Amino acid sequence: MHSILESFALFFFSLGGVGLLLLGILDSSFLFMPLGNDLLVIALTAAHGQRMLYYVAMATVGSVVGVAITHWVSAKGGQKGIEGDRKSRQVAYIERKVQQHGAIAIATAALMPPPFPFTPFIIVAAALQYPRRKMLLIIAGCRAARFAIEGSLALVYGRRIIRLAQLPSVQIFILALVAISIAGSAWSIFTWVRKGRTR
Repeated sequence: MHSILESFALFFFSLGGVGLLLLGILDSSFLFMPLGNDLLVIALTAAHGQRMLYYVAMATVGSVVGVAITHWVSAKGGQKGIEGDRKSRQVAYIERKVQQHGAIAIATAALMPPPFPFTPFIIVAAALQYPRRKMLLIIAGCRAARFAIEGSLALVYGRRIIRLAQLPSVQIFILALVAISIAGSAWSIFTWVRKGRTR
């Protein structure tokens, strides 16, 4: 299991910017990838500092594409898609924040790191018919800023980060995140498909 997860992590790292693009799409859609893109931006920038802006751009584009997919699917369902028989407290809270603060709520969600519930904000905002173009611009700006900050830190502390990443305890932690990501993604897909069949 350890070797499988390690190969999974190394696969995305070996893809470089393309790996960031793919992880960005997964992380900002219906799949669960906690800290995946953030860690990959830091790791790649620490190893290849001269490509920092490229990595930031690819991670940002991936996030925007993932959000666009989520928005398109969620907007088709409208408010009925988020209500169901019993609206959860989290959905009701997010719905209230989006209605009251709009752009600020979405920007905050885009800037916050996991485990902050980013995707539910996109689903609820889309179901409430929040303008897609405006949402994508907000996400692009906020995610670019977040990844740029992480990349800048990697430039300054790059060697320390690489040495830290070689520690067995850190590798176990990263692999645990990958395992959580796979399990969470599988559950998200299962839930999504089940809801679609129910409707």
